[in-house]
Amino acid sequence: MTSLKRQSKAPTVADVARAANVSKAQAARALGGYGAVSDEVQERVNSAAAALGYRLNALARSMNTGRSNTIGVIVGDIENPHFGLALRGMADVARTAGYHLLLSNSDEKLQAEQDAVRVMLEKRVDGIIVAPCCSEYQHNSHLTQVLEEGRALKLFDRAVTDLDVEAICCEFTDVAKEATARLLEAGHRHIAYVTSMALANPYSTPDDFGLTPVAQRVGGMMQAFAAAGVEFDPTLVKVNALDEAAIARIVAELWQRPQPPTALVASDSVVAMWLLREVTQRGLRIPADLSFVMYDNFPWSEIVTPPLTVVAQPVYEMGREAARRLIAGIRGDATGPMPRFDARLMIRQSIAAPASHVSATFPSCE
Repeated sequence: MTSLKRQSKAPTVADVARAANVSKAQAARALGGYGAVSDEVQERVNSAAAALGYRLNALARSMNTGRSNTIGVIVGDIENPHFGLALRGMADVARTAGYHLLLSNSDEKLQAEQDAVRVMLEKRVDGIIVAPCCSEYQHNSHLTQVLEEGRALKLFDRAVTDLDVEAICCEFTDVAKEATARLLEAGHRHIAYVTSMALANPYSTPDDFGLTPVAQRVGGMMQAFAAAGVEFDPTLVKVNALDEAAIARIVAELWQRPQPPTALVASDSVVAMWLLREVTQRGLRIPADLSFVMYDNFPWSEIVTPPLTVVAQPVYEMGREAARRLIAGIRGDATGPMPRFDARLMIRQSIAAPASHVSATFPSCE
């Protein structure tokens, strides 16, 4: 080998080739992992690269090999622990398989999701996992583009109508029916469901939510009401709970009704925390004045007073399966049948019989 000199800038393939006393083409093949080089040349190039502190140009390698060993993941809300736990599962599988994650947050906005897909394709990711913010096929041409460009694609948590792509989802209809039946058996008739799902108009039917967990949950609620012979009030399904201000407005609207709800169901842990703050600030006690159920099971839900009844779902395992199936698709490996992911109801202490009269104080807005 030639003597190694201190580099004033990032070393290049040409620098490594000179240090290893091989041609630039040989060094490029050895560093990029494509083509054929002898064991001796590979060892000399590896030693020179290590001594120089050479870092592989991932983009250049992907152009030569067609693979970047990178997976794109697009979720609706990175601050939501639900997606955080799913991402942990994806990352654990990806790391073991030699892949890195490129993460993007759509904020449940279609344009942001489309932009994220475009950037990921430009970055030449090998595949994408996306939690689509829209279930309608006509609004998802960006997803069909992923397939047209030969990239692997899996959907997470939600599906898209008429898009022939695997969706790793949890089944909620039965558990939603069970949770609602518990509330009905306790005597509740005015049960509000609050979700961050965005709709342009007030909720009307489960079809408004497309192929989403929320559609299954509300559908399960309706089944429980029908089985109990109780009329279901669609105006108690509240949408667009996107932030704290929206939650405050929703709670105010609910308690301005002639008959406020005697039970609340939160669609996720973030919505649950904001709801709990709003109702406790207005002097409502759980479960004495208001029963409470939330979707997702995180440690804080068990250590608050009272511990909350929750619908737990195998989010981490779903994240792992999404990454496993995507990587298998990238490599052309068989995946086997899709496992079924079921949620389960965990009864704690936040459900009780409804109080005779539930009132709350709402200070006027300044």
